[in-house]
Amino acid sequence: MKQILQNLGSGETILAEVPEPGIVDGHLLIHSENSLISIGTEKMLIDFGKAGWIDKARNQPDKVKMVIQKIKTDGVFATYRAVSAKLDQPIALGYANAGVVLESKDKFGRFNVGDRVVSNGPHAQCVSVPINLCALIPDEVTFEEASFTVIGAIGLQGIRLLKPTLGESIAVLGLGLIGLLCVQMLKAQGCKVLGIDFDSSKCELARQFGAEAVDLSKGEDPVAAGMAFTRGLGIDGVLITASTKSNDPVHQAANMCRKRGRIVLVGVVGLKLSRADFYEKELSFQVSCSYGPGRYDSNYELKGQDYPIGFVRWTEQRNFDAFLQLLAEGLVNVKPLISNRFAFVEALKAYEKLGSDNALGILLDYEPQNISKLSNKVRGGRPRSVNLRNISSKKASSVCIGYVGAGGFSAQVLLPALRKTSARLKSIVSLKGVTGTHLGRKFNFEQSSTDPNALLEDKEINTIIITTRHNSHALYVKQALQAGKKVYVEKPLCLNSAELSEIKQIFSSQRDLGASPFLMVGFNRRFAPQIVKIKSLLVDINEPKAIVMTINSGKIPADHWIQDSNVGGGRIIGEACHFIDLLRFIVGVPIVSVRSSFFENLTTNGCKDTVTVSIEFEDGSIGSVHYFSNGNKSYPKERLEVFCGGRILQLDNFRRLVGHGFKSFNKMNLWSQDKGHCAEIDALVKAITYDEPSPIPFEEIVEVTSASFIAAGLNLKDL
Repeated sequence: MKQILQNLGSGETILAEVPEPGIVDGHLLIHSENSLISIGTEKMLIDFGKAGWIDKARNQPDKVKMVIQKIKTDGVFATYRAVSAKLDQPIALGYANAGVVLESKDKFGRFNVGDRVVSNGPHAQCVSVPINLCALIPDEVTFEEASFTVIGAIGLQGIRLLKPTLGESIAVLGLGLIGLLCVQMLKAQGCKVLGIDFDSSKCELARQFGAEAVDLSKGEDPVAAGMAFTRGLGIDGVLITASTKSNDPVHQAANMCRKRGRIVLVGVVGLKLSRADFYEKELSFQVSCSYGPGRYDSNYELKGQDYPIGFVRWTEQRNFDAFLQLLAEGLVNVKPLISNRFAFVEALKAYEKLGSDNALGILLDYEPQNISKLSNKVRGGRPRSVNLRNISSKKASSVCIGYVGAGGFSAQVLLPALRKTSARLKSIVSLKGVTGTHLGRKFNFEQSSTDPNALLEDKEINTIIITTRHNSHALYVKQALQAGKKVYVEKPLCLNSAELSEIKQIFSSQRDLGASPFLMVGFNRRFAPQIVKIKSLLVDINEPKAIVMTINSGKIPADHWIQDSNVGGGRIIGEACHFIDLLRFIVGVPIVSVRSSFFENLTTNGCKDTVTVSIEFEDGSIGSVHYFSNGNKSYPKERLEVFCGGRILQLDNFRRLVGHGFKSFNKMNLWSQDKGHCAEIDALVKAITYDEPSPIPFEEIVEVTSASFIAAGLNLKDL
């Protein structure tokens, strides 16, 4: 299928060929009929992409500070790679879609195959959208009209925050698409409306919708007009829907308001507020957030957890429903707002219209779907993969890779390392298909897909690499092992002892049948050159070791997916397992005891991510992993200290290694941070090429995984 993508680095807008998106529980798969281009948001993204590095930095000063700090801790080269990879990622344009449900995974039964729906899906022939970001289209409303719903809901949420009442005078400052929709909704609510804009044609449209208008291009004074509009009383409320860097809109809104008037910002304007403007009149000012309550709440949007209507009357989905009802009753008319129509295959021509003066509602038309022929079996037989290069150019290799996951870690770390090896990169899988296709082309994969099962069924693929979110690791590992594939999975291996037991059982049963199952977990730090050096320096010292590993991990919000025990497993299982494995590798003997002391403080928001893990080993060695989230970014992220036989080794952030008490070793410093990823992937490919065991023994993987469960506070009887 085709989809519109934007590259934030180059500014290029493309109509890309990508696989049809996958669908998960709580989502709808929708065939697009119409979508509406947002001339505000989408133009802003395109302009940002086309800007040079200096202008990008000026537009995001907070991000510049983060880059400077990363340079100090990780080095110039690592920072440059990270920033370049971030800007290289394509983003899907669009969020105002109307279409037909092809497949429903709505456990509540609200949506069925064949339903006409709106969603915040992007500009694509087929979209997968969570159910709480969809709404049924009434019979009286066409797809074209319905495609205005999401943008209309943005304006409606601003109106709800403004709380206008019957007969009040409301000014709408900025008569773009959202502003003109707000004019109609305010009129439907019985308000007197004053529209203000620099565009004479938009002012005329506002008058057609029953408002009075102030044409700033003719030199009219908006404050004076507002006072005249209210016979000197002042405007009750101002809705700012303009887009400008100027501070004038807020200043003008404050001056035209009555005492204790209300101002709500829906658009994007300068916010250097004057205290005097607000102080003397006791004005209220509020910024509206997108479509309404639920926006940016992953529990609502992604997990389908609705807010009780008795406590939250107007969620974003209910705002969709309300706007659709206004369309159905004829209280909002969007037809005069349609300035251009384009067939979706000519969508790039539509984006040439974004900067034109008459652009307002730009519609994209897709090939219609025959609703009468839809059924629950419609999914079967439709392609979920695309070829990225000529199959005749495939690399000859005994290692053929199927890669699941296409996040930032893959783009910045694993795939660059994998490209340097002799492995054949056959297929990459991502849920929505966009990032997978982009990375597939960049790293020379043969195919991009949204179907992980296809990798298991492909007889050419003998190795599966898994880099998805943590809660999917165990399932993919089990399926890949049962399919006879060699498996590499990013840490953690799994999230609980039940999953670990199932993996052990599958692995053991295959061994019992005479097979040679292969499983490797991404514990990359044991492959880092400075860790390899530490190991060699300690090999002849036959004394117990005392090791201190300090991780200045930084704070992550409580609602981040990794903090969710069911998704990320928490930061101890999800991240600190790295360092338990590192100590296990350095000591070289089994772990016999694990104890944890957690930092209990209100500032942690219930997150158990400030902890000291004490580890005892079979040979009497001891180690402590200090995983702290309450530090400062200016301090190195990782520091390792090894005390043994009157000698000390200190490693700072995998860049500077210093030895004390060694006759033939003083230091080993690197120009750029190296945590062992390239060496790890090279070891993986070589082991598979020469039919050797996993570079990390399965028993050690199980031991470290069990130790991380104990460290996180899970109840296990033993390691």
